Amino acid sequence: MNAAKPRPSSAKRPVRAPAPSLPDFDRLDATHRQMMLTLEQLRLLIDQLEDQGLNEQTRSLATEICEFFDDSARSHHAAEEQVVFPPLLASGDAALAHHVRRLQQDHGWLEEDWLELRPQLRAVVEGYSGFDLAYLRAAIPVFTELYREHIALEEDIVYPASRQQTR
Repeated sequence: MNAAKPRPSSAKRPVRAPAPSLPDFDRLDATHRQMMLTLEQLRLLIDQLEDQGLNEQTRSLATEICEFFDDSARSHHAAEEQVVFPPLLASGDAALAHHVRRLQQDHGWLEEDWLELRPQLRAVVEGYSGFDLAYLRAAIPVFTELYREHIALEEDIVYPASRQQTR
């Protein structure tokens, strides 16, 4: 009978940092779809506030919007920054790196815009009438347009390049 050779113990292996996980593009794409829906809800909220004022419906809608941008959108941006962008920046492709740096800059601007919009929307959530509807009506199109351009750049150029790298 042949004696099986003992396998090397994993305890003897050097400790090293875990490899980053591969991007889950289905999840990233689903978040983009949800972003587009939430941006539309944001526009509808402003119309409803103008037509109906504060009520349970507008407060509930503002709550959903705040929860999405406070949680899902921020987690989405962090995942891109940690998993999608680094390999593309290290790829040696100058044009691609330029696009990624623009997206990183967008993340900063989107966060700044959100931090300015959030207190206004939180006032709605809490049922306070101290929100500035004129400010929201002016700021939301800027926020929405930046998100739309950002998502288009990711989906048209950056995600396909990242998918190609992970094959």
